[in-house]
Amino acid sequence: MVVGLLGRGGHEDDFVAYYAAHANQLRNTAYLLCGDWHLAEDLTQTAFTKLYQAWHRIERHDVLDQYTRRVLVRAFLDERRRPWRREHATVPGSADLDAVAPDQGRPDERVVLRTALARLPKRRRAVLVLRFWADLSVEQVADILGCSAGTVKSQTADGLADLRQVLGGALDDLKRPLGGRQ
Repeated sequence: MVVGLLGRGGHEDDFVAYYAAHANQLRNTAYLLCGDWHLAEDLTQTAFTKLYQAWHRIERHDVLDQYTRRVLVRAFLDERRRPWRREHATVPGSADLDAVAPDQGRPDERVVLRTALARLPKRRRAVLVLRFWADLSVEQVADILGCSAGTVKSQTADGLADLRQVLGGALDDLKRPLGGRQ
């Protein structure tokens, strides 16, 4: 394996630098998509493995972030299609469930938001994460997901509506205008 890497010239230095600069952000994006740090690590590794395999063929390094996000989202969507990954929900009250954590006041807003995000359909979740976490344009998200800009817009609107419904009044204080004005 080392001999194969050494034979590629300076490409691996560029790849290693790109990985070092972008791995954490991509892993955070993967976590927002799947809600599981272990799976997020797997998805990130899959994305970078596929990127490395194509690295010597990539001519436009100015669009690497978009390409890498596309690979990540596709890996996320493909992961759920694999039959060996299908999980079955445990019925409430089952002995398989852990004990309920004691209520320690108001939960952290990030936890509430991640939990609500995890309850959304995966395509809408992907659109919301790419639009609002990765701060991509409608056109960039459409390109990554392989759909039209109109589909991204409708998925964004539906996803936000679903998110509001799932959240209920849990994060009402986040609805106030920026700057503390009422």
